[in-house]
Amino acid sequence: MIVPNIIAIDGPAASGKSTIGERLAQEMNFLYFDTGVMYRAVTLAALESCLPINQEDELTLLAKKVRIDVLPPSQKDGRAYDVVMDDKDVTWGIRKPEVEANVSQVSTYAGVRDAMTLQQRRIANRGKVVMVGRDIGTVVCPQAELKIFLVASPAERARRRFTEAQQRGGSSSYEEILEAILKRDEIDSNRKVAPLKPAGDAVLVNTDDLSIEQVVARIKGLLE
Repeated sequence: MIVPNIIAIDGPAASGKSTIGERLAQEMNFLYFDTGVMYRAVTLAALESCLPINQEDELTLLAKKVRIDVLPPSQKDGRAYDVVMDDKDVTWGIRKPEVEANVSQVSTYAGVRDAMTLQQRRIANRGKVVMVGRDIGTVVCPQAELKIFLVASPAERARRRFTEAQQRGGSSSYEEILEAILKRDEIDSNRKVAPLKPAGDAVLVNTDDLSIEQVVARIKGLLE
């Protein structure tokens, strides 16, 4: 088996990136790095500093100032990794509802994305990392030895999110979740900075009819 330094996994919302990336990292003893946590961390920092979320210039300055790191999990409390912001553990803080409500807007700012890309590359350069996001293979780490782009139909992705929401006691309907996914797809695919698209040398894997184990096995098979 070829052992790469960086495996990039991109794809739209609910295509299975996080689940597949975490499982693959566990089996290969790699760091699992969902790059979306960095935008959540910047959003949390902005909220804690009472900065207006619509002020792109101020958010960019903040993103350049704050230092964010992602490390192997230090506690057995369900976390897949540690998220550390300026030496403070914010692993669960970045999951607050107010962060969830604002992170999409923050992640569209070009200056914020540039600052986060530099920090993501710093972590990637340590090697042995499975990086998950929407622009890993195209922007963050185009040098990744293996690039995967996961796809799934909007209906299937909405079904997955709806099932997860029901298990957590959520009240959102399937139709509401499908609408949100379609809206997120439009934003991600049409943004001016780092739009969602597969890298030219990425391997597309449709997860509609595959189990987690089958997708992981297919990716590992590419390393043989």
